[in-house]
Amino acid sequence: MDPQVLGIAASLAVLTAALSSLSLRGLMRFARSHFPTELMWGVGLALASVATAGELLVYLGVVTTPLLQLYVFLSAAIVGMLSLGSTRVLRQRSVRVGYTAYTLVACALVAVFSFTTPLSPASMVTGGVISGNPPATLLVLSSLVTVPATLVLLGAVLLALRKQWRWRTVMMGIGASVLAAGGALYIASFPVALYYSEFVGIVLITLGLVSLPHVSAVQDSTGHAAAAAAK
Repeated sequence: MDPQVLGIAASLAVLTAALSSLSLRGLMRFARSHFPTELMWGVGLALASVATAGELLVYLGVVTTPLLQLYVFLSAAIVGMLSLGSTRVLRQRSVRVGYTAYTLVACALVAVFSFTTPLSPASMVTGGVISGNPPATLLVLSSLVTVPATLVLLGAVLLALRKQWRWRTVMMGIGASVLAAGGALYIASFPVALYYSEFVGIVLITLGLVSLPHVSAVQDSTGHAAAAAAK
């Protein structure tokens, strides 16, 4: 095997393993704490690990329509799930619940159309890289997830900076925002950006999630306690 090909394949394999490890760590924390934010972070990182595994398979020549359909769905769903792990920026409980319901419904809609829309491997893969543009319908539907989700992720970073400097929270938020931006740029027909964003995002999330932030209760506008990542 060509050294360059081997190096890229190894890099994708390492990214997949790193994401899987972070996801497992988050899900184990959720099993102990039962805080929804940790569940959403764990699920989001798990979806990202599936996406990088798909990239690895495609790069190695395993190109199928179902795999491409899954990848298009994941490009949007990753952003949505990571944003649900940062919904503490939505101070009112009713807004958080509404945004969560909206995101889940939008992701489900993207899933239905992703797996029912024919995709051509010949037009979507170039040199082992998933570089084709999804159909316009999927672009529009995916943006319903990625645009608000990216705004929520960026809001989480800004809130962390404004309230108190907690480097783990900041690194976690910036890393997720970089991953989100990569997914959004892929949907917007800049696929190479997703590959770079995965590398940078993983590094930042690793710095932020050396241990997942503990979660404390913050008061929403109705006076009820809501779980939110604090450190």
